[in-house]
Amino acid sequence: MGAGLIMVDKTKWVLQTFTSSAALWQVSSRRESDMVNLWDSFNLAWLICPFATGQLIADCYDPLDPNGNITVSFDILQYTSDGYVARVTIQNFYLYRHVDKPGWRIGWTWSQNEVIWSMSGAFATHQGNCSSFKFQTPHSCKKYPDILDWMPDALPQNRSDACCKGGILDAWAIDPSKSFSSFEMTVGNLGGNSTGYRPLNLTLLAPGPGYTCSPIVDTDPTVSSVIGGRREEQVYRTWKSTCTFSSYLANKTPVCCVSLSTFYNAAITACPNCSCGCREADQSRTLCTSQGMSPSDLVSDTDILQCTDHMCPLRVHWHIKNNFLDHWRVKLTISNYNLGRNYSNWNVLVQHPGFSQNSTSYSFNSIVLPTIGVPDEVALFWGIEYYNDELLQADKVQVGSVTTEILLRKDMDSFTLRNGWAFPRRIYFNGENCEMPLPDTFPMLPNGGSRIDPPHWSLLPIMVYLTYKISGFRF
Repeated sequence: MGAGLIMVDKTKWVLQTFTSSAALWQVSSRRESDMVNLWDSFNLAWLICPFATGQLIADCYDPLDPNGNITVSFDILQYTSDGYVARVTIQNFYLYRHVDKPGWRIGWTWSQNEVIWSMSGAFATHQGNCSSFKFQTPHSCKKYPDILDWMPDALPQNRSDACCKGGILDAWAIDPSKSFSSFEMTVGNLGGNSTGYRPLNLTLLAPGPGYTCSPIVDTDPTVSSVIGGRREEQVYRTWKSTCTFSSYLANKTPVCCVSLSTFYNAAITACPNCSCGCREADQSRTLCTSQGMSPSDLVSDTDILQCTDHMCPLRVHWHIKNNFLDHWRVKLTISNYNLGRNYSNWNVLVQHPGFSQNSTSYSFNSIVLPTIGVPDEVALFWGIEYYNDELLQADKVQVGSVTTEILLRKDMDSFTLRNGWAFPRRIYFNGENCEMPLPDTFPMLPNGGSRIDPPHWSLLPIMVYLTYKISGFRF
């Protein structure tokens, strides 16, 4: 038996003791036994970390992406009379968390009195006080340089290899070739015969807070292939830092919620009220913000949403559409309630045991991700390039949306429509955890039934016989 911290909402942590088989939840309702069974399948999907003295919440990791991180590397390519030339690479190893607009932003503290003489592929936001340099003006003299990526339309003299993406990095599982960015800089003012000093206190905004970076350390020098792979070349030195994301450090308001529906129940389980903020008392208002501000008070239209009871910019809807003999079909829809923001290169992560079987997504790209210690499979969905890879903004009349149908093969030993098994355990949009409805609000089977089976073709002869018998036909 062990103990762990299981997050049940953004502000509350519940200490829960659990056995190796399942956590035991006490649920008081008319469907108590059903709820216990359902929560048994849910509890391990939450972020779990060992409960020990001095253990911080920031030390937790995401079991859906246990090796995810953003690694920042400094490769010294050559030495100069007073410093060195370095290539800095920002590599996104997160499987489903990408770096969106306005892009990454990194900074550090110089160990000595270094300056940046020149840069290509990125730029320092402030030059600083360079008055002590009489004959050549450095690009930046700041003790704490702040670095941004160039936009794709950067001039040739400002470019370097793998640069100029506006700071946007794709998730590793979606497109590894677009998951990294790099720039070069010439560092000086170190005097002669210096091999360089590791920078200190690396910081990363990607694009907002939430990332914590390890100390920059010496590692094995980077080796790369040239001449078509026939020769290997090695840099002089390599320094690295690993940055990991924590939603608790980011202290973000939820950005999405989940609603549910089925073919066997006309009731729709809506997003929980106030999932991302509460609606204003004036119900006649059609445009709102999650902070409750009036649209007339806003500086930017990107914060304006259609007014809803959940007040989330995004909603993910899971509809159980059909139940066939050996397959079942789901319709997945993502809706954008923002009136001033499109979501480019979006992705949705769905945790559900049904993805252990073969599945087909008709209008999205998809892949099943490897996980560690998670009882249910995790599928990643994203848009098809030039077709639906951009989730368009809403207008005053309708929301922007993208949708697909998913056909899943049944595992006859586990598939059931009872106790909410067919609904997702967790859903993430662009790496952000979406607010789920409580299990006791899920659509139930009609008349308290325990299952709905597809029609069995062996009954067809009997039905035909009875039809002819009733009509008086003689065989």
